[in-house]
Amino acid sequence: MLIRFAFALMALVFSTTLIAQKTEDSIKAQKPFEVIVRAYEQNRRLLEVPVSIGVLTQKDLSRFNNVSILSALNTIPGVKMEERSPGSYRLNIRGSSLRSPFGVRNVKIYYNGIPITDPGGNTYLNQFGFYNFQSIEVIKGPGSSLYGAGTGGVLLIESADFNKEDQVRIDHTVGSYGLQHTYVAAATGNENGYYKVSYQHLQSDGYRDHTAMDKDVLAFDAGLKLNNNVLSAHLLYGDLYYQTPGALTLAEYNVNARASRPRAGAAPGSNETKAAIYLKSFFMGADYKQYFSDKWQNTTTLYGAFSGLKNPAIRNYGRNSEPHFGGRTIFQYKTIEQAPSQLTWHIGAEVQRAFNTVQVFRNKSGNPDSLLTNDEVNITRSFAFTQLSWQINNWLFTAGVSINDSKINLLRTSNVPVTTLERKFKNQLAPRLAVLYKIDENISVYGSIAKGFSPPTISELSPSGSAINNGLNAEAGNNLEVGTKGSAIQNRLIWDVSAFYYRLGNSIVQRRDALGGDFYINAGSTRQKGVETFVSYRLGKFVEKEFNTHSKVWISHTWYQFNYKDFKQLSADFSGNRLPSVAPTSFTAGLDVYSKTGLYANVTYQYTDPIALNDGNTAFASSYNLLGIRTGYKARFGKAYRIEFFAGADNLFNVKYSLGNDINAFGGRYYNVAAGRNYFAGVSLQMIKKKQ
Repeated sequence: MLIRFAFALMALVFSTTLIAQKTEDSIKAQKPFEVIVRAYEQNRRLLEVPVSIGVLTQKDLSRFNNVSILSALNTIPGVKMEERSPGSYRLNIRGSSLRSPFGVRNVKIYYNGIPITDPGGNTYLNQFGFYNFQSIEVIKGPGSSLYGAGTGGVLLIESADFNKEDQVRIDHTVGSYGLQHTYVAAATGNENGYYKVSYQHLQSDGYRDHTAMDKDVLAFDAGLKLNNNVLSAHLLYGDLYYQTPGALTLAEYNVNARASRPRAGAAPGSNETKAAIYLKSFFMGADYKQYFSDKWQNTTTLYGAFSGLKNPAIRNYGRNSEPHFGGRTIFQYKTIEQAPSQLTWHIGAEVQRAFNTVQVFRNKSGNPDSLLTNDEVNITRSFAFTQLSWQINNWLFTAGVSINDSKINLLRTSNVPVTTLERKFKNQLAPRLAVLYKIDENISVYGSIAKGFSPPTISELSPSGSAINNGLNAEAGNNLEVGTKGSAIQNRLIWDVSAFYYRLGNSIVQRRDALGGDFYINAGSTRQKGVETFVSYRLGKFVEKEFNTHSKVWISHTWYQFNYKDFKQLSADFSGNRLPSVAPTSFTAGLDVYSKTGLYANVTYQYTDPIALNDGNTAFASSYNLLGIRTGYKARFGKAYRIEFFAGADNLFNVKYSLGNDINAFGGRYYNVAAGRNYFAGVSLQMIKKKQ
């Protein structure tokens, strides 16, 4: 029934375009891989960058509900974004969420070139609103060299570009479970500068008991050209509240999957403890690019940030104050292009400091009671890097290395006598070598080898309310990768395929105790093999009379064989077992049709294999099939006004499945049900005044 409804809706959209009057909103075809990516400071076409990278443009991000980037990120092979409840995100790049029970760890994230991952290794990605993302680049595997220590990957986020227009935009989206989302923005610009201020409000009652959410985001972006140099500044304030329902056992999940965690013996339930996250965050950063000559340039960024976190949980009440600041500078030398050879050299450094206060109390009905621990945490993380790229004829050779230094000082003043933890992870080299060969203008092949090194985060060395874990060591590994990118059939067929083999030692894995508290251990070594494939086909001439040339079908496929090689804990031997939290196979397919009349439709299908939920592989989350659709209409009124109406649905099959599972949870509390069938609709109104 649902499948017939989806295809009937698509047929209605398509037939309407055949009789509708044509508008001026057709978009010219863009050659594949023409998008310029910033990864590794290459500033090259995607086809010419020797790395596995996923790119999301504004059109990709807007295929879904204009509320979250989750669905768009999940179209990239090798990337899995999860949501335990509205507002509670987890990001998995090639298995990186193994050590991340919640939030975003072990992934380095930059916002307009400015590091927003704090020195402790955590990123509050949920502090951003949907419209703070204009484009996203995802570097999969160890970032190495230019991005320092890390084994989980890198995200490069852009929020705004220079624009010689005056704009006002108002968007509003409504949906199931009390969803309301409002976006208001105003911008002005000319050839010398660009300024934009925006506000977003998002609220939801949630699809489970105790999953209400409320978020406000205020942002300011500015760019100013100073002679031949460019200065940009970015400010963001976020105020986020969401309830945390807690995971269920399989028996509880089967009885009522939408319930929050109930009381179990002496352990209270989520409602009883008013479990929730209160996060207020402020970020301010500036980026200055200056050109010394035709060959030399420098980009320097400085930032300051503060996060205030309150977290009433089942086992305690946490209250954190997390100020941090830092900077990054890159010098670039580039020879004047002269066939057949060109040399580019980068050298730079990045430094971050944090001065955190972490207090943990007993939780008394959602309020702090007696003090359990009081920690003062100073964190310094720095690295220096260099990279040399040499292009000769159709070859591109890249060699880079970073030397990393990380220092954590923790003073637990609540202990008598006072407890001190000092850990240093010094002089760790992270090299990267890569080579790319362009077979012709439309096809390239590449190979790379990189070392990843990731010290424990402060949340892993000192989990909330738990004993200090002074024995936890950094994980490190080597990644070997080959791939090909290209296009054929008059640029209609596009592919991006990569295969990798990653050997990781001292892997950090998470455990969870009876009251939901986290602790971490080193798990020996892992062997991670995978193939990631993305293929799209732009629809041919038989539809181009009525549909513009962005209409296409595409598939994204991931195949993984991730196993522990050597992992023994007491009498348990997990060697050879599958790594939990990672699906062996996942598949996403889409159909995007854009008519010249302004009507469009985006259809997305997703399949995910069963996922192991513990190291012993004794419990699995079931596989699932999802279908989603978005349809809409865009039109222009005069020269200045644009309007869009859109509507859609997610999980049209109404599948019951668990998303954002709690891995290695005590007592089998693994399951967090995702939303069932749900709907959304919205309108967007823009006023754009172009300047001469």
